[in-house]
Amino acid sequence: MASPGKKNFPLRIDPALWAEVERLAAQELRSANAQVEFLLREALARRGRLPAASDPKKDKGK
Repeated sequence: MASPGKKNFPLRIDPALWAEVERLAAQELRSANAQVEFLLREALARRGRLPAASDPKKDKGK
């Protein structure tokens, strides 16, 4: 179920890549959707492009 205020969109992704996302999500006790969002936030933070309201360090403990 989508969270209020979040954007839904279809994603075409290589099945092998998606399997790795799911495997990593399971290891980190996240849903695959939450893992994708975490990875995107992490990548944006490394580039200095993270929106001000977001903090990937908070997500690391989850």
